[in-house]
Amino acid sequence: MSPNALQDSLLRPSILHVLRAAGFNATRPAALDTLVDLASRYIVLLATQTASHAFANHNDIVPTVVDVRMALQDVGALRPQIGIMEEQARNEEDTRGMDAFLKWMTGDESREIRRIAGMVSSEGDVDVEVGSEQEDFLTALKKKHSKTGEESRFQGTVLGKGADVKPIRLEGGHTESIEGWEAQLRDRKQIVKPQSSRKPALFS
Repeated sequence: MSPNALQDSLLRPSILHVLRAAGFNATRPAALDTLVDLASRYIVLLATQTASHAFANHNDIVPTVVDVRMALQDVGALRPQIGIMEEQARNEEDTRGMDAFLKWMTGDESREIRRIAGMVSSEGDVDVEVGSEQEDFLTALKKKHSKTGEESRFQGTVLGKGADVKPIRLEGGHTESIEGWEAQLRDRKQIVKPQSSRKPALFS
């Protein structure tokens, strides 16, 4: 499976949950594929802008909250919002876009999305442990499809923990590793083939 196909497969359930939260109970496959492609492009653009701002602001690809905020402003997620140059001219910071974004994130408009994602308890749910964190839908889905409840099934994949890198042993021959095999190939290339002593025939 190609990386793009894998990313689309992982993003598809999220888009379905967003459609479900918005009140849709069905969708055509072509429409779903279009929404998945748009969301994928938007996330890639947001991540690219965040990394760009992080490298420009503090010469590091690890982003901060400021880098994410600037990337959200670049992709149009913060509206209404004036430009940075206008903020400097007015000598004041415009936070209307961020305030509206936070209001949408924590308000009733996105409550159903947060509930489906596992960030908000549903009506009638009882928390056994006080202060326990809510599980997102992907973690719950992984536990549902794992009979033992462990993540060993997903180890070494993008859904689980990374697997330990172990050397690959080659059976047969004197070479026992890929590194040794590569060194052997380099040694063979360095051997100069002896030139033939026969002279080319001259045609009269």
